[in-house]
Amino acid sequence: MSANLVFLVHLICTWYLVGLIWTIQMVHYSLFDRIGENTFVRYEAEHVRRMAPIAGPQMILELATAIVLVFAAPAGLPRWAALLGLLAVVVIWISTFLIQVPCHNRLSQGFNRADYQWLVSSNWVRTLLWSGRGILLAYFAARLITD
Repeated sequence: MSANLVFLVHLICTWYLVGLIWTIQMVHYSLFDRIGENTFVRYEAEHVRRMAPIAGPQMILELATAIVLVFAAPAGLPRWAALLGLLAVVVIWISTFLIQVPCHNRLSQGFNRADYQWLVSSNWVRTLLWSGRGILLAYFAARLITD
């Protein structure tokens, strides 16, 4: 696979995840406290079950292509940008598995306002990192297209 194709796949994955994280942050998570205690556990289980195939494969592909870009980037993508992008992906994964997943695990036992508020506020880390990655990649995509 050529470096340009890896970059394109990476760009698409990242922007897919940017759209997804903003939808989760601004719509989905913000409605968690309105579901009601009687149905919350079932709702949370469905949320986790349905999110896995929507986010998981794209996150894995984004991570894989971020690693490849560090070693085989297109000519217009500086190594520092690839490294910065990979670092952001790693922080997103760390946040996901050390903060968001444990929050969901606790919420799967029943709605707890403190866990809910921590989920929403801590998720801004992923939202902003993915957005920053998307902007950085769009900038370099524009440079690659115009050069």
